[in-house]
Amino acid sequence: MPSSSDKLLKAFRLQAGWCADLGSPFTSALMSRMADDIEQGGPVAALLADWRGEALADAVSLRLAGALHAAVLAGDDLALAAAYPKARDGWDMTVVWPLARSFLARNAPSVRAFIANAPQTNETRRAIGLLPGFLIAAETGPLHLLEIGASAGLNQRIDGFRFQTASWAYGPAAGPLIDAEWRRPPPEGLDRPLAIASRAGCDVNPLNVGDPAQALRLKAYIWPDQIDRLERIDRAIALAQREGVSIEKADAAAFLKARLTGPLPEGTTIVFHSVVWQYLPEATKRGVQQALERSAATASGARRLAWLRYEPNPLLGGGEAADGFGVALTLWPGGDQRRLASTDGHTRVVD
Repeated sequence: MPSSSDKLLKAFRLQAGWCADLGSPFTSALMSRMADDIEQGGPVAALLADWRGEALADAVSLRLAGALHAAVLAGDDLALAAAYPKARDGWDMTVVWPLARSFLARNAPSVRAFIANAPQTNETRRAIGLLPGFLIAAETGPLHLLEIGASAGLNQRIDGFRFQTASWAYGPAAGPLIDAEWRRPPPEGLDRPLAIASRAGCDVNPLNVGDPAQALRLKAYIWPDQIDRLERIDRAIALAQREGVSIEKADAAAFLKARLTGPLPEGTTIVFHSVVWQYLPEATKRGVQQALERSAATASGARRLAWLRYEPNPLLGGGEAADGFGVALTLWPGGDQRRLASTDGHTRVVD
């Protein structure tokens, strides 16, 4: 049976490869140095010596990288911040790592406190994958948004985003820019507005971007050399602060059971989520599906129900590649299901 140290090493080495594949050479190199430090019995090994969970499933490598980035963003270590990509275009891991290693050794108690909580992101770029579903749902009237696993709820403000590709554009010109390499025909319905009548969301650990500490934690999990993602989330946070977002602390099944009780409102009630399903307990998944089934039975042409999901392909069914992500929409009455897009976890390319 592999030792806990072997499992940690595997988690860090795998994550290094995934970061490289997703366009973050900096985080990939940082993960590799952390893995080396585990082998050498350094500060990373000491910090994680009593880790009792599954290192890979717990994303412990991303937690530790997030702790370092949070320190950089907060200005807790000016020398480290000066070596990070945003301050130095030609970053050099031989410069970064000794500073990072020293920070981890000096600040073990605060780092342990930071990594005690799971990583939490709010990838606003996924909104461009979700947009085709929203446009279809908006065909017959106003939308009523119900987002589960909403994190900080930034995508609740999808109607304020500016979507831009080489072949089409949509949304207010001044909104946070959401772009992607779009390799399919433009979405249908680009001539219709997203008229949103109500917005609500839930998360078991919602983040309030009105709190600077929570907003910083959200940003800390964005990879430091992906400057466009950092700028995008800054603008999305500003939009949410200006227009308002309210996310309930609740289990997804309980939230939907309460929200989908009684007749559906006029228009389309759209339940949506992005890269959430794999993290839900089985009982919660059953509860979500039961709430949808009960409400779907009451749907009509004027009061529709939609389920829009952006999830790993194996969780959506069908014959898509097992290592990618897809976007699927189910619409009631009728229960027709459509596959709308194939993409990756950061929505760099929509195919």
